[in-house]
Parts: sequence; C-alpha cells; structure tokens
Amino acid sequence: MKVLVLGGDGFCGWPTALHLSDIGHDVIVVDNLSRRAIDLELEVDSLTPIRPMGERIRVWKEVSGKTIRFVNLDLAEDYDLFAQLVVTERPDAIVHFGEQRAAPYSMRNTPAKRYTIDNNIRGTHNVLVAIVASGLDIQLVHLGTMGVYGYGWTGTTPIPEGYLTVKVPTEEGLLDREILHPANPGSVYHLTKTMDQLMFAFYAANDQIRITDLHQGIVWGTQTPQTALDERLINRFDYDGDYGTVLNRFLMQAAIGHPLTVHGTGGQTRAFIHIRDTVRCIEIALNNPPAAGEKPAVFNQVTETHRVRDLAAMISKLTGVEVANLPNPRREAAENELNVSRDRFLALGLNPTT
Repeated sequence: MKVLVLGGDGFCGWPTALHLSDIGHDVIVVDNLSRRAIDLELEVDSLTPIRPMGERIRVWKEVSGKTIRFVNLDLAEDYDLFAQLVVTERPDAIVHFGEQRAAPYSMRNTPAKRYTIDNNIRGTHNVLVAIVASGLDIQLVHLGTMGVYGYGWTGTTPIPEGYLTVKVPTEEGLLDREILHPANPGSVYHLTKTMDQLMFAFYAANDQIRITDLHQGIVWGTQTPQTALDERLINRFDYDGDYGTVLNRFLMQAAIGHPLTVHGTGGQTRAFIHIRDTVRCIEIALNNPPAAGEKPAVFNQVTETHRVRDLAAMISKLTGVEVANLPNPRREAAENELNVSRDRFLALGLNPTT
C-alpha cells in the first residue's frame, strides 16, 4: 500500500512512518517542519536530540534497507502542490497528523489561536478537497482527540465511539436518530478537531470518501521498535509547558528534584496510550476502512485512564519528590470521570502495552 503520512516529522507521525515502512508499505512523509519552527519560537527543544529530516531518512535506509521519501510543503498554504502530489503519487491511503497538536499552545496568545485555526482547518479541508479532485479512491485516517467529547463528564456510562442514538420529538412521536456525540472542546486545538468531524461527515456523505477518525488520548512513551534501532532515529520527548504532556512534565520535575506541580485538585481524569500502541492502531485502521458511502468510522484510541493526582502520587512514591498543588489556570471541572468505550480496537486485535 502506498501511504502519505502528513505531519510525518512529528511526535506521532515519525514513528508511524517508520512502522508502516517496516511492515512493507511505500511511505511518503509530507511535512513543512512547523513543529521544529515552533521550538525556535518557544526557545525550547526536545530533550532527545532529534536529527534533521534528511538524516533521519538516510539512517532509516541504512538500518532497514527501505526507502521513505519526504516532501516539504504546507497543507494549509500549498494546496496546488499537495493536489498535484496526490494525482502524481496516487496513494492508497493518507494518514493525517498534519495539524498543530498542543492545546496549551493553541491558547497561548492571539497569534497562536489564529495559527491553530488557519493551519488545522484549512489544511484538513485542503486534504479532503484534493482527494475529491483527484477522482481516486483514497482512504483517509485522521488523528483526532478524546478532547472532542470534553472533560466535564461525571457519569458512569462509557463515552461511546463517536456516535449517539437519540430520540427526536416529532408530531408523530419520538424518532430515533444517530448523531455525532455532542462536542465540548476545551481549547482552540480541541475546537479544530470538532470542526474536522463535521467536515468528515459531510465529505463522507457527499463525496463518499472513506474516512476513519481516531479519537486519541494523551500519548506517552518515546520509543518504538523502529526508532530504537539507531539513536539518530530517536523520537521527540517534549517537556515544556506547551507541548510537554503531564507525564513527561512530572518525570522531568522528579529528575531535578522539583515538586510535581498539580493544577487544582488533580481530579482531572485523562485518557492515555503508549506510542507503540498508537502506531499499531494506525496499522489496524488502515486495514479496516469503512466502505465508500458509509459514515466516518470513529475509534476511541485509548488504552487506560488515570487521574492527574494519581499519576503524581505514583511518581512521588517512586522518586521521593513532593507534590505541590497550584491554582488551575484552565476553566474545567475540578473532578471528572472518563469511562471510555474502546471496544473496536480491542476487537480488531490490539494488545495494549499497558
């Protein structure tokens, strides 16, 4: 299968590109290297020394004997170039990581908010339009987020995988109707992912694009079997306040003896998945596409859930570093449950790392 991996230089995109290449797919990475540019903007860097894209690809060829090609273009700005690439390469599938992925960054200031909307919405729509314009039957797998559901859920009923059946009052009585689960975004980043959902629903119905939307939890871990083959293939490890996830931040604070900073009560429950499981989920999604004309397939891509204070307590116990509770800058419920349905991937053979 020929696969375009959009955003293939990023934290999830790079190990996915390697995994797909390793199992025999013809992989083309499309990226404008914006994540590296944001590092310069924020004056931070990955803890792990990631190599230039050209070197990464050369090393992969050395250690695996397999070729990954790279195209540098901006999905939001370079529509004509991307559309021509699709027509020329005729991919069987497109895996779409090519969006600004950090919720804190998306709320950082006005330019960051505008960039996140411009980049994510225009880029995703350009991908959809290019698929339609090509006239090709191309499967689209998109990396979404559990955050589309919001984090105010306090019930015990599992959050379903994408859709709800509701009863609509009519003059003839109650009518059963299946709808997308109501969205409750907590940041501009999450807002773009909820808007993506509506675009996918439209293009699946109107143009019969085969689309899978993966509502992914917080990804932890750094290495996959492929990135561990050579230190020059190593993946990112972000620990800053914008791109560093809660677990990475706690680990870095513990390493230097800094108190583990928990915002609010720490009662926020979040979904997690290891990077090794992320790449496996992409493989499973590619192998199990919806049929043309079907609604987008939605998978909850999570393997476990934890409260923030429980993670902090675990790391504190292991390292001896104390926990410090700070005021929560986010407007969110102090405590929430996150009971998530995740049956689809398990039924298709996912064996989670944790």
